[in-house]
Amino acid sequence: MTRTTPPRPLDVEALFPELAAHRGTTTRLHPRPGRPGVSESSVGGPMLWPADEPWPVCTEVHGRGRGRRPEDIRRGREVRAAAYAREPYEGLTEEELRLVEELEREHRVPGAGEDDPLPMIGLAQLYARDVPDLPAGPDGADLLQVFWCPFDAHGPTGYGMLLHVRWWRAAEVTAVTDPLTAPPVPEVVGYEGYVPEPCVLHPEQVVTYPFAGLLPEELCERIYAWEEALEEEAEEREDGEDGEDGEDGEEEADPVGYQYDLSIPPGWRAGGYASWHKTDPYAMDCATCATPMHLLLTVDTSEWDGGSGSWTPLEEQGLHPSAAALPTAVVVGNHGELNVFACPADPGHPARWSVQ
Repeated sequence: MTRTTPPRPLDVEALFPELAAHRGTTTRLHPRPGRPGVSESSVGGPMLWPADEPWPVCTEVHGRGRGRRPEDIRRGREVRAAAYAREPYEGLTEEELRLVEELEREHRVPGAGEDDPLPMIGLAQLYARDVPDLPAGPDGADLLQVFWCPFDAHGPTGYGMLLHVRWWRAAEVTAVTDPLTAPPVPEVVGYEGYVPEPCVLHPEQVVTYPFAGLLPEELCERIYAWEEALEEEAEEREDGEDGEDGEDGEEEADPVGYQYDLSIPPGWRAGGYASWHKTDPYAMDCATCATPMHLLLTVDTSEWDGGSGSWTPLEEQGLHPSAAALPTAVVVGNHGELNVFACPADPGHPARWSVQ
């Protein structure tokens, strides 16, 4: 089943013609629960990995001997999903509550050392043939794989995440070696948001524009002034109605905004522009050659939410975000998004990332 982004609420280039020079594209991946195969693009699915190649591991020093078991996390999700699907929904039964409580227990790994090799979790694999906006890989590589450590225990703060980005020529992997069929998995994880549910992808290329703060200053100021004017008009209408619903009994919709409705779509996507709504923009240059990096992949907690509902695919209009918009079960930071960047001069240089 395809996923189709609705037309934007208005033509932003008609309002701000200068934006035409900044128009770009991004590929919304639209991950949805499924049974992806090793030869398919996916989130949380099986990776095309050579059987004789060491699996990515984290060797940074941090605690890894206490946490929740991945199989318990997935079983708990199944229990909750089954309860949510019942009509009418009346919550978990007493038996299910006891089971979920047991599944949420933390477990210890006896003898686990703080620098023992810890298998990383396969987060996503993208074949270039499926994703129009996937940036080119090094030396003709056409398969991108992203892994992460399942503990928030890295970087200067000791609470950051650690990624591993790997490129392959898919044909060479399948022609020369047998793929790995049973990859290693961590015994426990530090956070359930690091355990993705297997999802197939429904890639869709859409138009996108830069984060407002990265546009020319004069254009950015005009966009902000336009948004403020719309907000003031909405407040005046609300005051005039004494806060009551409109004539049709429905609440007045929020004003259209550049950030949430017209520029950068929410959800998982490849290429395009990064959003900097949490930290404001800062330099993301290659640590090897100092070249300004381009967005490679966005990993998002939700596919849409209350502020970005205009991006809800036509096929999913009316569905409640608490279930439909959280297909991967991945949670980034404080329910935010992860932007992974690659060097355009040499995609083989180490990736960088930012949590927004």
